[in-house]
Order: sequence, then C-alpha cells, then structure tokens
Amino acid sequence: MATSLERALSLIADVPDYPKPGILFKDITPLLADGEGFSIVIDELARKISAITPKVEAIVGIESRGFILGGALAKALGIGFITVRKPGKLPRDVHRKDYQLEYGFDALEMHKDLIDPTSNVVIVDDVLATGGTALACHELVEYTGAKTLAHIFLLEITFLQGRTLINKTHPEVEIISLLRT
Repeated sequence: MATSLERALSLIADVPDYPKPGILFKDITPLLADGEGFSIVIDELARKISAITPKVEAIVGIESRGFILGGALAKALGIGFITVRKPGKLPRDVHRKDYQLEYGFDALEMHKDLIDPTSNVVIVDDVLATGGTALACHELVEYTGAKTLAHIFLLEITFLQGRTLINKTHPEVEIISLLRT
C-alpha cells in the first residue's frame, strides 16, 4: 500500500520529447492540481527544511516551478521568499549568471538587495537534472554574501548526475530530493 507521499509523487507525469526530441519532461502540474497531494509535498519539504541547522532564513525559488514550491514553503515556514528569474523580468539592479543546461543555454537574475549577506538560505526547484540551473542560482546567492545551506527538489533525475556536479563544487551543501528516478 502506497503512503500519502508516494501517492502524491506518483501524480508527476512523464512527457516524452518535450521540449525537444529525446528529453523526458517531468510535469508536476497534475501534482499541483491535486490539493491533498500538493499539501502533503509542501508539508514534507517544510519538515525537511525545518530540520536544517543553522536556521534557514529565506527560500530562494527558481523560475518558474520553483516559485510555486518556494512560495508555499516560505509561507509554511514563516520566512522570506526570493525570486530568481529569467533575464529582463526584474525591475531593479540584478546579479546575472549565464549557464548551460541539458538542452541549451540560459541565464538567471536576482535582485542585488533582497538577501542580507548574513542570511542562510535554501534553494528550491522542481527537478534536479544536470545541476546547471541549481549551480547558477547558487552562484547568484554567493554574489550577495549569503550562504546556501541546501538545495531542495521534488524529484531528481539521477542519470544526469546533477547531484554529483553540486557535490563536486559545494560538498558542504545538503541536497534533498523527495523522489529519485
């Protein structure tokens, strides 16, 4: 018999050949549409963040699905939420990081003034694949002087070795994935 968390995670759908042929996209929208499943996942992620020491003071969410998870987690934990966006979406001075992902190139930006340099943060996104997006976001946090304590994901695609890449460059950072495929 499946646990409630297993049932919730089973709602994640596989979409072959999206956004390009050969890519198996993990679609979390069926999970988000299920109120009970979404609540269970947020509660479990919040529990894991609460166990991190020192205390986490802000959630950093990566556009776009990291916003959904990160905003809900920040609310559940009563802490701040920082958005990391695609280029050109933020109105004030930003830090920018260009990076490579599994199917091309991209960039991320974050307002320069939102994270206190003494803060401890957790970076949240839906999927850990090659690790490029997570590392780019990690570097943006480093530009501010703040410290990333953990990267948290709904699911991890293990054969793409994102965990290995993050561990290689930041072995002190915890990596938490609810589902590893």
